[in-house]
Amino acid sequence: MTIETVRTVAELRRTIYQWRAEGLSVGLVPTMGALHAGHLSLVAKALQQCDRVCVTLFVNPTQFGEGEDFKSYPRDENADGEMLSQAGAHLLYAPDVDEMYPDGTTATTEVNVGPLGDVLEGASRPGHFSGVATIVSKLLLQAMPDKAYFGEKDFQQLMVIRQLVVDLAIAVEVVGVAIMRETDGLAMSSRNAYLSADERAAAPVLNSAVIYVATGFRSGSEPSALIAKGETDWLAAGFSTVDYIAVVDSASLNPISDFDPARPARVLVAATLGRARLIDNISVQES
Repeated sequence: MTIETVRTVAELRRTIYQWRAEGLSVGLVPTMGALHAGHLSLVAKALQQCDRVCVTLFVNPTQFGEGEDFKSYPRDENADGEMLSQAGAHLLYAPDVDEMYPDGTTATTEVNVGPLGDVLEGASRPGHFSGVATIVSKLLLQAMPDKAYFGEKDFQQLMVIRQLVVDLAIAVEVVGVAIMRETDGLAMSSRNAYLSADERAAAPVLNSAVIYVATGFRSGSEPSALIAKGETDWLAAGFSTVDYIAVVDSASLNPISDFDPARPARVLVAATLGRARLIDNISVQES
């Protein structure tokens, strides 16, 4: 059965209102399309926990900075819709830019979560998390789901969204879903499509070095030495730049220097290989 597609807030709310009237719970899976198995794992989790699942498809211009890949970001709504139909999702919400930003992308209320969005990815991509927080707030308020599902690959994004939901008192449970990886360890990402064959062969070094840093830190090694080794490995493998690699407190994202088994910690990284800017992370406790 082909998934139903709606393109306006009014249509979205009409469908979800009907589900509510039938006493059904609603799960929301926000995406920018170019779907892969990682996205489908979010849909699968939502189907396990909710009666109805709505997937959103919107390439949000306000979270892309100058010179980033907004125009070239992969788009194939037909393929995405087919994948979602096969996965069992019930509704696809695919608005255009005018529907999401009626007064234009530069004349809009913005949501800013403060320091949590200013470090790491936020420092490398100024304004990125304001764009993310704004569009996710819009989607949550438009759909008002019981639960919303986000992948842990974008770990800082997940923390930002959890913060905005608390701060804005949006009545939704934010569910984080584990990273889906290729067999060689590379985190699944829509941007992996940018990699050439040689770059794809080198890309798993990103994950192996993150594991090296996490296990070394858990064993008591100094983070700075571990990070330096990780950067060396990536550059030797052909990565052109390393935006950041950090060992941080999982809740605050503040850097930490000493391992504490009772304090959840995470290693986060962003690096560029060819045209692809890749991110990854791992829990220190679970590595």
